[in-house]
Amino acid sequence: MRYLNTLYVQHHQARVQHRSGSLLVSSPEGKQKIPLEAVDALVLLGSAQITTQTLDACVQRGVRVSALKKSGSIRFTVNGATGGNVHLRSALFQAALDGGRALELAKATVAAKLVNSGIVVGRWSRDEKNADTASQLAKRCQMIRNRISRLPNVDSCDQVRGLEGDAARIYFRAVGEVLSSGPFEFSARTRRPPRDPVNAALGFCYGLLTTECIGALESVGLDYQMGFFHRPRAGRPSLALDLVEEFRSLADRFVVTLIRRQQITADQFTTTPGGGVYLTANGRKQLLALWEEHKNKDVQHKLLGKPVGRWALPSVQATLLARHLRGDLPAYPPFVLPS
Repeated sequence: MRYLNTLYVQHHQARVQHRSGSLLVSSPEGKQKIPLEAVDALVLLGSAQITTQTLDACVQRGVRVSALKKSGSIRFTVNGATGGNVHLRSALFQAALDGGRALELAKATVAAKLVNSGIVVGRWSRDEKNADTASQLAKRCQMIRNRISRLPNVDSCDQVRGLEGDAARIYFRAVGEVLSSGPFEFSARTRRPPRDPVNAALGFCYGLLTTECIGALESVGLDYQMGFFHRPRAGRPSLALDLVEEFRSLADRFVVTLIRRQQITADQFTTTPGGGVYLTANGRKQLLALWEEHKNKDVQHKLLGKPVGRWALPSVQATLLARHLRGDLPAYPPFVLPS
């Protein structure tokens, strides 16, 4: 059972303070008091402010604090002291700097992503009532599987990235086909800025998922900036982005389901003069409530052989990665959806 929850502060004029073991959130809409012991993460959206005393209290309690832009991209993340030990982090750095190990782990990440993508597209094809669309989706699924079969033969991380990019274009065409009869047009993945409501919702959910993966990696003592598939770069949470790849299809399926069920609608998005499309305050509120419901659902974990709460998956995979780097597991087993 999940006892702790993520607290989302959405109002751009909100201020978060610490009072007698609780978080006090003040905004023009009023005040709310939440016991700190009931929170596992605090997410600030827009221009919400937080005091240094509150940051200190969160760090002492192990509560992760993240600030996101309206697109969902991360402004900053504050965690407590890194757990684990220096030997684990040394093993991570050695693996990331070893071309062969980095390639091995990059292949594992991309293989899991493509397998999950193929499974999701295959399910969409079986559920599709329109015969032509179902046929197109089945064809996309097979094309993605063909890319998986090429992975063992690539011999550099750059080639892995090229194969992943090719499969991603096929996959997002499938997303467009699934949504073709709905209220939103979607033809390709766009970022900085997102150009349509689908991209706006996807980008926002990816940002939320990234904060989860940062926290999971920090909790086991891994440096979330030292990645394999996403190479280390100043300011980029590369290892967290690697971990996100394993769960990206879950976030995609979540967004597609919301749109098809009309749980998010056109009036919950706004377009800026530059052509960027973003969720409105009401849209973010609706999506976050549904996201928390989504996180509380169980997902079958093939390696563990039992259902695991979606909220726990990043921590499970971070732990498995740490065990591999310590030498307890001969290979890293990425998360793969049940077929």
